[in-house]
Amino acid sequence: MTFQLPMIFTALLASAWLIHRFAGLHQNVSLLFMAQPLMAAAAPMMVFIGGIIASDMAPNPSVVTLPLTLMIAGTAVAAIPAAFLARRIGRRKATMLGFCSGLVGGALAFFAVKTSQFYLFVLAAFIMGFSGAFAQQLRFAAIESLEDSKDIPKAVSILMLTGIFAAMIGPELAFVSKHWLPNEVPYTGTFIGIMVLSLFAIIIIARFKAPALVESDSIEPARPMSEIIKQPVFIVAIVAAALGFGLMSFVMTATPLSMHQMHNHSLEHTKWVIQSHVAAMYLPSLITIWLGKRIKTKYFLLVGTLMFVGVVIIASQGHELLHYWWALILLGIGWNFLFYSGTTLLPLSYQSHERYKVQALNDFSIFTFQGFSSLMAGWVLYNYQWQGILYTFIPFLIIMLAITVMRFINTHRQFDAN
Repeated sequence: MTFQLPMIFTALLASAWLIHRFAGLHQNVSLLFMAQPLMAAAAPMMVFIGGIIASDMAPNPSVVTLPLTLMIAGTAVAAIPAAFLARRIGRRKATMLGFCSGLVGGALAFFAVKTSQFYLFVLAAFIMGFSGAFAQQLRFAAIESLEDSKDIPKAVSILMLTGIFAAMIGPELAFVSKHWLPNEVPYTGTFIGIMVLSLFAIIIIARFKAPALVESDSIEPARPMSEIIKQPVFIVAIVAAALGFGLMSFVMTATPLSMHQMHNHSLEHTKWVIQSHVAAMYLPSLITIWLGKRIKTKYFLLVGTLMFVGVVIIASQGHELLHYWWALILLGIGWNFLFYSGTTLLPLSYQSHERYKVQALNDFSIFTFQGFSSLMAGWVLYNYQWQGILYTFIPFLIIMLAITVMRFINTHRQFDAN
């Protein structure tokens, strides 16, 4: 077990080299591929053990998901500043500065767990969430590094693949570091590991070279956001990404608590389900890399929505290990297709000089909804059990179906190719 982390890091480096050698994309993409999972690992780590750590410190069982919620809230709060800071000082400097929050948040979390201070742990998670906003901006940095817009599906898929490594690194780090410091409270060493990952991510991003982009401000004035958000392609893009992320987070946040705390599944089985789920979130990107140029985005949107329907059907059948495993697998695949659809459609809604404000609104919307969803997950689970999670899921699933129909209806218009 102790050798798994070195193996994961070796696989990450090898994959980055293969991307640089054979993908035919700017070298920035391989650098971003290495840096993103190091920062993204904090999220699955918090999903895995955040509620478990908080259950020993929280004043009320219904708020044990508050650290994860505040982590996502931190990402939402930092989404707009991250985009505008990138515009002001450049992607490289802004990202390095943003990743420093992983160092600060990790240090605070270490002391919070060591001293059993619940609200300090919540604050630490909130600050760690800042780095998530800058990590999410890396997908736009990859898009902006491309010379040909036809390579956008490939670049987006490659960046989404990094989640496979985040899925492995985060929970595995938590699992092996539980007793790294034998005379301390369990999991204190985990946050030292988070700080080390943040430091390496900063070092990697220091090698990023921002491409020169042609701005069209002097030719065509930027449109007001009120005009941009009325576009059908923008509505579909932001709703697909936000609802996909929110519903995924809602179920994923509730799963470890339902499995381990309520239905007595082992920590090992719970880890396996979460790791399988997060891997399922990103492994389909191996398919979208190839199919992205061959199949219209609306079909990815449709399949992702139908996967979410499957989640409700399977999860409602019982509380056995395989019920959770299959439901979380479908949840991960559905999220991948929905987030891929939203990310690839979003650039169609803005011009180059409008990108920062649109990207900022997009990410703010995604992580605000995700944060609200994760907060509600704990309350719904403890008050209405696992079935309550599924019943709450259904109305938003209906909205997702409506958005999918909307995209199919509008494909004969300006953006028919997608």
